[in-house]
Amino acid sequence: MLERLNALIWGPFLLIPLLLLTGLYLTVLLRGLQFTHLVRALRLGLIERSEPDAAGDVSHYQALTTALAATVGVGNIAGVATAISLGGPGAVLWMWCTGLVGMATKYTEAYLGVRFRRVDAAGEQSGGPQFYLTHGVGGPLGRFLGVFFAVAAAIAAFGIGNMVQSNTVADELHSQFGIAPWLTGIVLTVAAGSVVLGGIRTIGRVTAVFVPVMMLAYILGAAWVLVVHAAEVPAALRLIVHDAFTGSAAAGGFAGATVAAAMRYGVARGIFSNESGLGTGGIAAAAARTTHPARQGLVSMTQTFLDTLVVVSFTALVIVVTGAWTSGETGAPLTSLAFSMGMPGNWGGLVVTAGIVLFAFSTLIGWGYYGDRNIERLFGRRAVGPYRVVFVLVTFVGAVTELETVWTFADVANGLMALPNLVGLILLSGLVARETRAFLEGARESDGSASRQR
Repeated sequence: MLERLNALIWGPFLLIPLLLLTGLYLTVLLRGLQFTHLVRALRLGLIERSEPDAAGDVSHYQALTTALAATVGVGNIAGVATAISLGGPGAVLWMWCTGLVGMATKYTEAYLGVRFRRVDAAGEQSGGPQFYLTHGVGGPLGRFLGVFFAVAAAIAAFGIGNMVQSNTVADELHSQFGIAPWLTGIVLTVAAGSVVLGGIRTIGRVTAVFVPVMMLAYILGAAWVLVVHAAEVPAALRLIVHDAFTGSAAAGGFAGATVAAAMRYGVARGIFSNESGLGTGGIAAAAARTTHPARQGLVSMTQTFLDTLVVVSFTALVIVVTGAWTSGETGAPLTSLAFSMGMPGNWGGLVVTAGIVLFAFSTLIGWGYYGDRNIERLFGRRAVGPYRVVFVLVTFVGAVTELETVWTFADVANGLMALPNLVGLILLSGLVARETRAFLEGARESDGSASRQR
């Protein structure tokens, strides 16, 4: 039953085209904002970082790294490899396309997250689809969609955001080093508890340091491989573009793939990687100190850029330039093989193992925050503390339990989050477009005035 429901939700006729078409629609409506304002967005998030006197709990940068913590996960290692092993190198181009249009979706989610955020009983900002559906869409439909999303998100946090992550880490460390899963579970539980129980301010301080370090370490490892295989990079890029429109011929242990397969797996894995359309970006954005929703929206859309156009690209190119994609391997073993082929000694396998551990842990703490914000929406502030405790304890359960069904359950829960969120994004898109245009026009006039004064 669960498998059939998952196939329906994530099949080629429901959620995948809806997510992609929503991103395209928002791209047109926002006049390609993700392309014309990307440099400004990166400057706001990575250089200016904060608006100290604005309302909010964390800086622009900390909100961005919290969102990155939740999305830069094992999907950036195993998900990319799965897309290539099933859809061929051409799947990478469709992952990139999904990321580019997903930036407009992420902007809209973040804008609405800040626009309709509320202050909870403890004085913390709380926002996301659970609020902009309720108060933005409004009426019985808005209330239903808001509650529906909150229930799905609070449950999904235990699946894709917790047990799947801890189980992946436990499996990897056991297979590579023989470390008992229960020991991994204890360490992860203690580490997660030290961060998650402190709420968004603690999470923001930790991710501000942890996330850029883990991303940089992984990217440097991938860059090593690409430098060694620099001569093959142009051919790899041509192969990615060519196979996206012609399909991939059988090669080595690779069985071949059609254009439809490249598109299907590329879009699906791209969406899983950057989460654009699931609504989670709006939850992290709502905590940011910002004077206008558009400012945090610009910052938040760079999360999709950094996740899919940067981290995913490095993984994909390593797999293609080394030729590992023809080996017949799939998932994390394929990525590990590619890094091992490109780096001396055991360094390649160690880079992938370290990436899995760090990426999974970051996803865990990010989703801990997403879950508690939705529990607060459903049951009030009194339920947040107990939810955090249960979330942390479930980390251990995930590490020591076989989770074949949990993966399917996690996919279903994610889909049930995305459906109401996409309805809200479409219904509120006019509001976002009008207010964004007004903000950007005001910003241009301000910049022009400042330039004349100089």
